[in-house]
Amino acid sequence: MKNWILYEDNHILIVNKPPKIPVQGDKTGDVTLLDLGKEYIKKTYNKPGNVYLGLPHRIDRPTSGIVILSKTSKSLSRMTKLFREKNIKKTYWAIVKNKLTAESGKLTHFLKKNKRLNKSFVGRLNQESFLKSELTYTLKQVLNNYFLYEISLITGRHHQIRTQLSHVGSPIKGDIKYGADRTNKNGSIHLHAREINFTHPIKNKKIKIQAAPPDDSIWEACLNKSR
Repeated sequence: MKNWILYEDNHILIVNKPPKIPVQGDKTGDVTLLDLGKEYIKKTYNKPGNVYLGLPHRIDRPTSGIVILSKTSKSLSRMTKLFREKNIKKTYWAIVKNKLTAESGKLTHFLKKNKRLNKSFVGRLNQESFLKSELTYTLKQVLNNYFLYEISLITGRHHQIRTQLSHVGSPIKGDIKYGADRTNKNGSIHLHAREINFTHPIKNKKIKIQAAPPDDSIWEACLNKSR
């Protein structure tokens, strides 16, 4: 856990989550990021009893990248408000096999989550229970057989990036749930929470954090071309 930490103070803990680790508990019962965070705090600071750690937002289990954890209830309340009021800028990297029709643009769809399938679907304008979902994208790199897009979320819906890219014919590499032709060997998908930018809700200072993508040849090619 210590090697994943990007930023830490008395109020928040920002980590670079590897793929395949759930942020919070699910039906598998696997160890979660919250579990690991609490254990890290307990051992590092010799904390007795139960350790408090709150979760103001989430990323999907097969996704990697930035997750913010709150070390106090005050921090959790204020961070949750920042996310709810869209005062946090989140940027993702996504690798796809099929190029989008434009090099940059905006996607707008109406999505609804199916809890039983743990999957979101695109519906029609004003269809009941479907929520407006928007993101912007820019082509960042052209790789051998793949394309890297930088994506900024305007809304934050369940599986939003995965669903919207799939709907326009560009599913994320490894994401067979949303139309990729094959899985990644390690069970990940090539979606990475790359950067987060916000004003610290207690210290009132600007925080801008980037997270390196996982160690594999395709992500490495993205980093090499960016240098």
